[in-house]
Amino acid sequence: MRPRGSRPVVVRVPVEPVEAAREADALDAAARTGDVVVRGPLFGVVAQSAEDGPRWRVVLEVTAGCPQQARDGLNSRLWFHAKDGAQDRAERRELLAAVARLESERVDELLVSGTRYRVVRAEEYAASGPGGIEAPRPTDPEPLVPDWDRTVREPGIDDGLVVDPDAPVTPTQAFEQLALRSLCYTGGRFPDEVRADSRRALDTHPDVLLMPPTFSVVERTTDGWRPISGPHATPHAARKSLDFALTWMWPRMRGHIPEDADPRTDARTWRAAGGGESADLRAAKLAAYAGAADTLRGGRVDRLDFQGVLYQIVRTRRLLRWGPDGPEGPRPSDVNSQDPARIHLTLDEDGRVLPDD
Repeated sequence: MRPRGSRPVVVRVPVEPVEAAREADALDAAARTGDVVVRGPLFGVVAQSAEDGPRWRVVLEVTAGCPQQARDGLNSRLWFHAKDGAQDRAERRELLAAVARLESERVDELLVSGTRYRVVRAEEYAASGPGGIEAPRPTDPEPLVPDWDRTVREPGIDDGLVVDPDAPVTPTQAFEQLALRSLCYTGGRFPDEVRADSRRALDTHPDVLLMPPTFSVVERTTDGWRPISGPHATPHAARKSLDFALTWMWPRMRGHIPEDADPRTDARTWRAAGGGESADLRAAKLAAYAGAADTLRGGRVDRLDFQGVLYQIVRTRRLLRWGPDGPEGPRPSDVNSQDPARIHLTLDEDGRVLPDD
């Protein structure tokens, strides 16, 4: 029996070789990882125009740590549209009125120029088993030739993504959706209001929609796994972020490379002025960082042991809860890390930026 008010799940049986391989990968992963580890909510912004029907387009990736970060992102998006994309004064006035509200209110839905914008809430989770958190699957997206150039932009998370509750899903996706419909916060470590909001969401938004997976870097600690990077669209992008930490960021944070060094300098290229024991010691430490990064670049490496710490590339997932009016927005118990505030300078009706008084 389906939960009250839920939609039927339209299952698509894989027929293409690539799709069949992904389905086989998913079955193998389900056999290896039977537990779900819930990390918490993420937030983003979706939009819906008249021609979209029940579908919503992701306009700000669902990766923000709190609702206000997503609201601020929408504030900035609308401000720049008013500055550079408005067709006339009337449209610019409407856009700037929306910006003014976002500067002073915790508003989660706006209708602007015929488009509905909504701040949405997704649950981030990962599969786990005896071997730990699930690693990337063989059929997850990887570049044919890995590019380690930090100036090259990696694929964006949720770029061009349309979330459609009526889109067909594969058998394993349908199984996962059905299994997660009852996902709810129940542990005593959650405050009463968080658990109450979670139970209420089962009725107000009974369906779930799976979003594309993301990939992060975590490290093993005495308390389990701790994330050390944000989500990425591909496993390679996550590895690239760990490579950057090893060769550029951590050597600076730990005093092996001066903070005022040339930004192009890293553990591979740094040459200390002068000689002596301290310079040799620094060179040896930097060589260790560069060596670890070289190991990471040796192939599709998803585990790296460096200086007694185990780093792993993990596959994380997100689900949107869905109700009669679309995707779920922030809950009353969701915590905001900041208040609404003015982000940009004032625009007039002609799109001119006005100086502050």
